[in-house]
Amino acid sequence: MYQIVANEPEFVVVNKDAGVHFHSQDGQAGIAAQLALDLGIELYPVHRLDTITSGLLIFAKTLGAAQQFGDMFARHQVQKYYLAIAGNKPTKKQGSVMGDMAKSRRSQYKLLRSRVNPAITQFFSQSLVAGKRLYLLKPLSGKTHQLRVALASLAVPILGDKLYGGDDSDRAYLHAWQLSFSFQGQSWKFAALPSSGEWFAHEALAATLTQWPQPDSLNWPKKSG
Repeated sequence: MYQIVANEPEFVVVNKDAGVHFHSQDGQAGIAAQLALDLGIELYPVHRLDTITSGLLIFAKTLGAAQQFGDMFARHQVQKYYLAIAGNKPTKKQGSVMGDMAKSRRSQYKLLRSRVNPAITQFFSQSLVAGKRLYLLKPLSGKTHQLRVALASLAVPILGDKLYGGDDSDRAYLHAWQLSFSFQGQSWKFAALPSSGEWFAHEALAATLTQWPQPDSLNWPKKSG
């Protein structure tokens, strides 16, 4: 279900497996409940990942820490980097996707042309193998399904994300790879590679990731366009 990446006095960081619910449902404990049970303490969720998405999650251990993290996320002071794999050729290989989001059919969301309160995603991409492309995604907002909608809008739905047109892969290929933030006067950075998925385990992944050794220092595309 998860692997503990860091267990600090005020918070814990875990690497969530793909396919694990955040909240308990269908009689099965979600990661929030299971982690609290395993640690034997009350935890405070400060952000979430979709069920299909694997990767880094922060849980606060105290109400005060939860309030601090909540404020940091609201101010976009927690930087997140995601990895995704898609097929086909994107309409552009790097750039940004920006637009308001609205609910659509079948639990989907859609990207609008308006930009009143837009979802903003910057991205780079590199060829992984023939017919597969690796994406490094930097969300500048925290909208529901934001990254999934962003890639679908580029005509490259994430592999395995059937809700947005992805194929029937062994998993959905979206992973929260890195987190960085400043908390109580200390800088923190965490990274965790995916632990499952045929294409995430492909030998070409490590070589491709050498193109992005330090995402923080990349010359990211402009926020618009």
